[in-house]
Amino acid sequence: MAGAGMSVSSGIPDFRSAGGLYDTLRPELLTASEVEQEAMRMDATVALDHGLFLQNPLPCLEVNRPFILGTRSAEWKATLAHRFVELLHQKTGKLTRLYTQNIDGLESQCHKLPSSKVIPVHGSFDRAECATCGDTSDFGAFCDAVEKQIKDIAGQDSDAPTKSTPIICDVCGHASVKPSIVLFRSPLPKLFFDSVPNDVRDVDLLIVIGTSLAVAPANTIVFRVPKTAMRVVVNREPVGFRLGLDYGDDPKRDFFARGNCDDVLLDLMVALGWLDDLRGVLGDLPESGKQLLEQRFRESAETASTTQAAAARIGSD
Repeated sequence: MAGAGMSVSSGIPDFRSAGGLYDTLRPELLTASEVEQEAMRMDATVALDHGLFLQNPLPCLEVNRPFILGTRSAEWKATLAHRFVELLHQKTGKLTRLYTQNIDGLESQCHKLPSSKVIPVHGSFDRAECATCGDTSDFGAFCDAVEKQIKDIAGQDSDAPTKSTPIICDVCGHASVKPSIVLFRSPLPKLFFDSVPNDVRDVDLLIVIGTSLAVAPANTIVFRVPKTAMRVVVNREPVGFRLGLDYGDDPKRDFFARGNCDDVLLDLMVALGWLDDLRGVLGDLPESGKQLLEQRFRESAETASTTQAAAARIGSD
């Protein structure tokens, strides 16, 4: 189970923190009525509200334009934490599912991690759908439409149109095509509720990566796994006490691994003997992950060199 901490090293903008989308939103730049703009000034999340989208889809598309097009161009890279999950499946075959609360779609860059193994609890930017009829739209075509029909409120794309026009669904004819993210006041994907009961039934290890465990119903997975299952939490600070997690002096089933997700999970991959498996993705990592991995490669080479030298001395003796 993963949260925002899994993707933080990718550099993808944060919606909620200081300086994030909600903090810097300027409703006057959006294609919206005065009433809609005032509602967004009072609560920036209104820009991503399901009801507003059905009434006026343009603010949501204008706010999300850089995220949609950035997803298509792979502007943000899958992190070492993502690669851990990929290798967990590839090397052991024991991965039941990755439930991610992130909507960045970075898991799709892990080509050896089948999409069937990933359930984006809150949807994903790397897909498109119609909010009216539910039809799944071609993501490439959707991105083309966003690029040509939705204005750039950040003013960074000189080729963007100066006025936004709605994107029409080819199936139902409504102007309600959007990225497949869960908007406020809309239900979570049915797949989540259908999958959890079977997925947790025989779990013997739950790994929680970079989440505050504050958002329901995704956080219920923590106490829905069998009581015999171990629970490992990788995070900067301990979380989940109200959900029954106990990291006491003599924990029986819960283990807290403090630190940044990339650092902790790289340590784990090294301990598992998976370091060499990461060489093929070195060039596909975010810069911070690349530097971290290069350092581990150097340390590994130095250790091997020292071991060889010691063996040679013993042999000569």
